[in-house]
Amino acid sequence: MAITDWPEDQRPRERLIRQGAAALSDAELLAVFLRVGVAGKSAVDLAREMLQRFGSLDALFGASLPKFSAINGLGPAKYAQLQAVLELARRALGEQLEDGALLNSTQAVGQYLKLLFKNKGHECFIVLFLDVRNRLISTEEMFRGTLSQASVYPREVVKAALARNAAAVILAHNHPSGDPRPSQADVELTAMLKQALGLVEVQVLDHFVVAGTRTHSFAEHGQM
Repeated sequence: MAITDWPEDQRPRERLIRQGAAALSDAELLAVFLRVGVAGKSAVDLAREMLQRFGSLDALFGASLPKFSAINGLGPAKYAQLQAVLELARRALGEQLEDGALLNSTQAVGQYLKLLFKNKGHECFIVLFLDVRNRLISTEEMFRGTLSQASVYPREVVKAALARNAAAVILAHNHPSGDPRPSQADVELTAMLKQALGLVEVQVLDHFVVAGTRTHSFAEHGQM
């Protein structure tokens, strides 16, 4: 049965408008995004198939175009739309960070970083440069490595911080392996960067390890 044949108070779009997006299930939200289903399947049915196929929203959002298009009814147009939604979310969070409103929230910064690292199959090191009011100046990918390690040079991070007149930084790197727990090398690198940046009076507020949908905050775990 097509969604247009449903009672109006049960249709996802109408419910979203009336009750807010948080009231909808994952499948219903995807159905609003899809707008229409395929022959024999409503948009909600198609959304449920997508979630079943990929196992989670995160896996769906990180799917390659060939895997995404393997489901009947999906293709390059929907894939492009979904990637555009993700990029808009990244930019919206970035704008809030620029205003300084969210930098005191570990959860908010972690959410922003998860979006930044999404779809990166290699390990990379990102630095958030902040001004004296903890507003975001810029977000830069400083180093890129293999799946197992990344070479990070403290001198380059210090130079970048000085060039941007940063008063503080938040460090972040990803673990493509899926385990957010920091290694001993991560702990040693954090200490080394904190010492190097401290010499030029740039504070290291936190270091995040991002692994898929999970993050590890050094500050939150008393490791700073």
